[in-house]
Amino acid sequence: MIDIGSNTVRMVVYGGSPRAPTVLANEKVTARLGRDLSQTGNMGDDCVELALIGLARFALILADLGIKDVETVATAAVRDAGNGQAFIAKVRALGLKVRIISGKEEAQTSALGVIGAFPGAVGTVADLGGGSLELIEISGDEPGEGSTLPLGSLRLAALREDGEDKFQSRVGKALKQEGWKRETGGTLFLVGGTWRTMAVLAMEQQGHPLSDPHGLCVDVGMAAKLARRTAKASAQDLQTIPRVSSMRAQILPHAAALLGCLLKTLQPERLVFSAWGLREGLLYNRLSAAEKAQDPLLAGLSLFAGQHGAPPMLCTRIAGWTVDAVPRSSNGNERLRLAATMLSLASLQVEPNLRLNHAMDWALYKRWLGVDDADRAMMAAAAIANGGATGMPPILTELASTEQLELATAWGLATRLARRLGMQSQASLQAARLRADGGTLLLAIHESHAALSVPPVRKDMKKLAECMGLEPEIEILSDAQFTALRTKDTSEAA
Repeated sequence: MIDIGSNTVRMVVYGGSPRAPTVLANEKVTARLGRDLSQTGNMGDDCVELALIGLARFALILADLGIKDVETVATAAVRDAGNGQAFIAKVRALGLKVRIISGKEEAQTSALGVIGAFPGAVGTVADLGGGSLELIEISGDEPGEGSTLPLGSLRLAALREDGEDKFQSRVGKALKQEGWKRETGGTLFLVGGTWRTMAVLAMEQQGHPLSDPHGLCVDVGMAAKLARRTAKASAQDLQTIPRVSSMRAQILPHAAALLGCLLKTLQPERLVFSAWGLREGLLYNRLSAAEKAQDPLLAGLSLFAGQHGAPPMLCTRIAGWTVDAVPRSSNGNERLRLAATMLSLASLQVEPNLRLNHAMDWALYKRWLGVDDADRAMMAAAAIANGGATGMPPILTELASTEQLELATAWGLATRLARRLGMQSQASLQAARLRADGGTLLLAIHESHAALSVPPVRKDMKKLAECMGLEPEIEILSDAQFTALRTKDTSEAA
């Protein structure tokens, strides 16, 4: 995927699950094609030259790698520039099949990216590029009509030259002309590199323990304070903050002033930052209806776990066997429990002395879709408990409640019991039943597999039962008794 934007020209190579693609390579050239649009109406010659040098390199790399499925799009700067068509001709001469997308398509495609990352999302998407700001409402996994405004990050400095009052008036007028004069409420999803850098500022201000701004949720009060403070900051001061580049530091004060105007006009209930936007929207739009309906967390994790020796069928079998060790009140967490099971089993391929740290890093720092901070902490807690530890690192207690972590610990201990009972064999799981009955946690083992009742298994049972506040009990059952228990379980489940 090549995205010729108004600020950067970027090439991203994707792989993995179509529903939850992962980035295999990410290269960019900061060409700033939209830099001179406000003054001259054209892209600067030096910017065009820099962009073409980068694009020639991208085309060569893709050819050398044998990547034939290449989609190339150009957005606001090329769309609006007087020399846009001449530039497109030169890009095509490099062998790239580029197309210019309209403002409406850009807005809708960015919205599809947000929908792909946050299934069921309802609210407004604000995609801030170098040349334009796209605004569009989303509801029911469908984007609205959308609009594009000449409020890109490279245009904002000129709009602020006459002071804040004039700037707010100009932005307000532009929003009103496009019909954005009403209070939309709901969630405001912020898309684009400049917004994500602002999320980094929010994380710094909060002392947030994680590093990925994707999915960060900020309340409106804090967002308004952050916008006011950043709008008054100097580029030199912003540059001293970790992960804020010199280029973003120049843009951030103006973007913050724009955010203040959006908060005032749209009156959202909360802000959520999305790393998924235009490029991911293009990929999401290729999917079939069945693929779009997949859970992105489970789609991404099934492939990841499978690559680490935990195929989806095994993970599902373990999760199914441990279901009776889950309190009935937590039934709404089944997708997260399955995800935690996948991550826990995948961690077994890591060297034992590295296993817990790797599993926790995977849970907390990989870009999983469809999870919040508490979900990540619960997956980490389950993976830690699967390794036999029940003490939770402080970072997890910052992200999730005690109740959530205790529940996830039970998930992990149940997974540990299931895999250690008979080395994850299907036969061992079929010959044993785990069920909570009143104040007892019962492990019933068919007489054919009585040899599985060894001290390590009894120890795992005791630890799991204690975590659940139950008394452990292991019974060896005859064929008739085991069949009767299995029939009873099936009847109760029905």
